Amino acid sequence: MKIGYRTVKTALGTPLAIWIAQLLQLENFASAGILTILCIQITRKRSFLSAWHRFSACLVAMVFSFTFFELLGYNPISIGLMLFAFIPVTVWMRITPGIVTSSVIILHLYGSGAIDWGVIWNEMVLITVGIGTALILNLYMPSLENKLKKYQKEVENNFSIILKEIAEFMREGDHDWTGKELTDTAALLEKAKSLSFRDVENHLLRSHNHYYHYFHMRTKQFELLERMLPLVSRISSLDIHGQKIADFFEDLAEGIHPGNTALIYLRKLKEMKEEFREDRLPETREEFEVRASLFHLLNEIEEYLIIKRSFKKSDV
Repeated sequence: MKIGYRTVKTALGTPLAIWIAQLLQLENFASAGILTILCIQITRKRSFLSAWHRFSACLVAMVFSFTFFELLGYNPISIGLMLFAFIPVTVWMRITPGIVTSSVIILHLYGSGAIDWGVIWNEMVLITVGIGTALILNLYMPSLENKLKKYQKEVENNFSIILKEIAEFMREGDHDWTGKELTDTAALLEKAKSLSFRDVENHLLRSHNHYYHYFHMRTKQFELLERMLPLVSRISSLDIHGQKIADFFEDLAEGIHPGNTALIYLRKLKEMKEEFREDRLPETREEFEVRASLFHLLNEIEEYLIIKRSFKKSDV
């Protein structure tokens, strides 16, 4: 069983928060641990957002608690009426993730039997210790660089295999390719995009992320590869133009990497298009359909390359 960093942080932060609360001789010191558990998140951005939601909700909860309990008394009916008013306010303020945390504070205030400055101060310090401990622990996030590089290599390797298999099909006709790389690549891209988004949220001051844009670009290219397959199946392996496109796919498969070489292939593609246009017109319906599929395929390849050309590599 693999233990994640979030589990480790929770296991370390909870007793630490309780210990600090005990040192400060706070009432309900164990609740500091609960606040820490609720605030441990998987990214720095989510951590700060969670802390803001919970701290704000707790402050609002103290105001509502004082108002309702002092006016209506310390009884279960007061809690119910207060929640009827409190929860819609948190929704309006967009701090609903803090409802559970603030409920802990509400019950503390209810149990006190009388809210004075001493009780308020105790809860404020308790909130600060619990949330603050979680924030400090969440400042450290493990680097995702190695995992993202691994996904990048796997996606590029699969792209290369897919392009080679397309070239092989265009040369030889039907063969025994299972298409496993297609399903594998779809799954890889989903995992990679999710992980790269986590990496974005771990960098609070960074306005862009190389891997996030890279996998988004590869996803759009992969959609085009899937669209090319039905077109390839309509082209005879005996067609001379199909053989040239097969060579182009083979060449393209060798050039799959993070760098931007799309301009080279776009020039080659333009030359190929001009050559096809200068060829004799199709004489039969079958030749016309094949020629239409060829030009459609060339347009899809062109869009595939334009997507790569528009990708701007930046420092990670």
